[in-house]
Amino acid sequence: MSKLFEPLKIRSIEFRNRIIVSPMCEYSSVDGFANDWHLVHLGSRAVGGAGLVITEATAVSPEGRISPDDLGIWNDQHIEKLSAITKFVREQGAIVGTQLAHAGRKASCASPWKGGNQIRIADAGWKTVAPSSIPFHETDLVPEELTQSGIEKVILDFKNAAVRAIHAGFQLLEIHAAHGYLIHEFLSPLSNKRTDSYGGSFENRSRILTQVIDAIKEVWPADYPIFVRISATDWAEGGWNIEDSIKLSSILKEKEIDLIDCSSGGLVGGVKIPLGPGYQVPFASRIRKEAGIMTGAVGLITEAKQCEEILEKGEADMIVMAREFLRDPYFPLHAARELGFDMKWPSQYERAKPKIN
Repeated sequence: MSKLFEPLKIRSIEFRNRIIVSPMCEYSSVDGFANDWHLVHLGSRAVGGAGLVITEATAVSPEGRISPDDLGIWNDQHIEKLSAITKFVREQGAIVGTQLAHAGRKASCASPWKGGNQIRIADAGWKTVAPSSIPFHETDLVPEELTQSGIEKVILDFKNAAVRAIHAGFQLLEIHAAHGYLIHEFLSPLSNKRTDSYGGSFENRSRILTQVIDAIKEVWPADYPIFVRISATDWAEGGWNIEDSIKLSSILKEKEIDLIDCSSGGLVGGVKIPLGPGYQVPFASRIRKEAGIMTGAVGLITEAKQCEEILEKGEADMIVMAREFLRDPYFPLHAARELGFDMKWPSQYERAKPKIN
């Protein structure tokens, strides 16, 4: 039996295999609304056999968007189209989740193919917020340091977004605490210079994440999973590192988080990242073993045998894939054939299914 295609049950949810479609920003929304692009993009990966399909980073507030083109879940009117998407994904046999996010100081930027630079307020941008008044780029406008009431609003925004996610038919939440966005900005001492209860010590810097989790768990069904995506290291001296991530993951396990999605970087520019196949897998492996919590491995994972090896070695519990799914929406169907697993194809495609040798 292939490990990659071994079902996995977390709480009441059973994944048909260990393959996750990673959140990937599509920059294709207007005012946060999903549309037919999102239906086809996410739906085709479900048709392609993924076990779990997660939406792109979905903003919990307008000011939490990376760009004006981001998907959102801050408005009850967003629910209708999201519901159509979740219905279709679930009908294809995949589990559907959403990644709740706030971009913090990295908000108000143009989409990548529009240049990616920060949009000034005079040009329809908006004021960004952060734990401290430190911009991401020196040329960016200085973000506004969040007050206590501002932090409370962020926490409430995540909670309200979780309620909308339930109504929209999502079966899983992932909290985005990585890639230099707001929660990660609180975690790292490089971006958090506060002197109140949200800054200084490890406990204080991780407080907003634990409070977001507590708020979400007040409304999220107890039998549905919650994942957290972290940047396991900032790849920068004096920043967040793997030891911090192991410590945080142990705390998140106590808070009954189900899985840590182990990415890295994104907090500061100009760092040297040793890119290579599976370069972040060691983070997933250490966190899994030392914190005793399930992990997802992500980052330049592109081949079926590579996925299988990661799982066989016990380095992770699930495989999180992004760019390979952009190249091949049907990666799971092709991987199953390569690994000798007789995976069920959609009835509409069955006549094209190759025989397993």
